[in-house]
Amino acid sequence: MVGAAVLRALRTPLLQTLAAASCRCSAPVETLLSPAPRVVSPPWSSCSVRPLQLCSALCAGHNKWSKVKHIKGPKDEARGRMFMKFGMMIKIAVKEGGSNPDMNLNLAHLLEQCRTKNMPKASIDAAIKSAEKAKPMSQQMFEARGPGGCLLLIEVLTDNNTRSHQEVKRLLNKNGGMLSDGVRHNFTKRGMVGAAGDTISAERALELAIEAGAEDVQETEDEEELPLLKFICDTTELSKVRASLEKLGMQITSSGMEFVPSNMSSLDQDQLEAASSLVEALTDCPEVVRVWDNIQADS
Repeated sequence: MVGAAVLRALRTPLLQTLAAASCRCSAPVETLLSPAPRVVSPPWSSCSVRPLQLCSALCAGHNKWSKVKHIKGPKDEARGRMFMKFGMMIKIAVKEGGSNPDMNLNLAHLLEQCRTKNMPKASIDAAIKSAEKAKPMSQQMFEARGPGGCLLLIEVLTDNNTRSHQEVKRLLNKNGGMLSDGVRHNFTKRGMVGAAGDTISAERALELAIEAGAEDVQETEDEEELPLLKFICDTTELSKVRASLEKLGMQITSSGMEFVPSNMSSLDQDQLEAASSLVEALTDCPEVVRVWDNIQADS
């Protein structure tokens, strides 16, 4: 009898506590805490699993949007800047040799490069027409040194030389560079034919360079980080080398004139990142057409 009395004494405060707690709960919580209807179902279909499935689906959608926002966006912006730079190079080519590609070899090579990069035909035609009607513009080449002592050639197309000089100087000072006379003597203007290099060995590429009449071949990567071969030749032999490489079965991606450095500047990782930021800042400048460098990363 004593044991039963003790149990009753303990049970009464417990029931009162549970009742008070039940009164303090909100309606949604009571619904969640109420027992579910007695439906026979497998254990894996219980309510406790469904929130995990929903969260997984939401996370997948969020990740997909993040990729579109942070990867596709910058690529589209870079593509737009690339087409803008092509438009500026077309203006330079038209200024130097006229708007007829049959009479202007440099323009012909440039238009082929634009088509290879899938630049819309309407944009190409608009660039040629605007070049014919554009007000006089001058082509400038700024010489500079960057982080780690690397050398830079900065090609600019502008209608205001003073403004362009000040802007290039500002970008250099802000990113660890400075204008420096005499840099151009370390670069030589050469013809360059670019070709896809994902299906050919270095030895075979060198053999093709010799057969086509090129002086050298470099292994590098394109904007999509795909293997790219650059066949270097004399500027007067550019068309001949390109035609020879096409006959030998090479997939040509570009051809034109480039400034090739005589000596390379070896940069460590920190210097390389700083130099990369500088080159990117210069390239984003609307009046800068191209930036050449002699940068080489330490192995």
